[in-house]
Amino acid sequence: MVFDYKQISRSIMKIFKDFKEFAIRGNMLEMAVGIIIGVAFNKIVTSLVQDIFMPVIGFFVGRVNFENLQLVIQNELTDESGSIINELVAVRYGAFFQTLVDFVIIAFTVFLVIQFFNKLKRKAEDEKDVTVPTPKNIQLLAEIRDLLKDRHHEK
Repeated sequence: MVFDYKQISRSIMKIFKDFKEFAIRGNMLEMAVGIIIGVAFNKIVTSLVQDIFMPVIGFFVGRVNFENLQLVIQNELTDESGSIINELVAVRYGAFFQTLVDFVIIAFTVFLVIQFFNKLKRKAEDEKDVTVPTPKNIQLLAEIRDLLKDRHHEK
């Protein structure tokens, strides 16, 4: 097998060039910030679910800690010295329920945040909304556009 080292070198350089452009444009920085905020947001939501919602739900369902709910398939076996011979095999449906509640809360919160930003975006794009003053240059451009439309319709 013959390698074309010049072609390989050009391909590698193109990849580095594309990566550099990607990183410089800010996409990578924005993505990193998004990931960091997402991790912090995940900790907040996990605490909200585990420390606030689940104890309340557990109280109303009969003082149950959902983390401990499981269906044991095989009990743990130990010998006289306490060494484990067979591991515990269990379906931890309580932990799954906990994770499911986490997901629903995260999904709903993300939905609300996206709705909020979409509302702000629509408000910013609406020329007739006077609650946010339109910048002077945009206002002048809109007037020029309207004058050109009127002029075009007269002919």
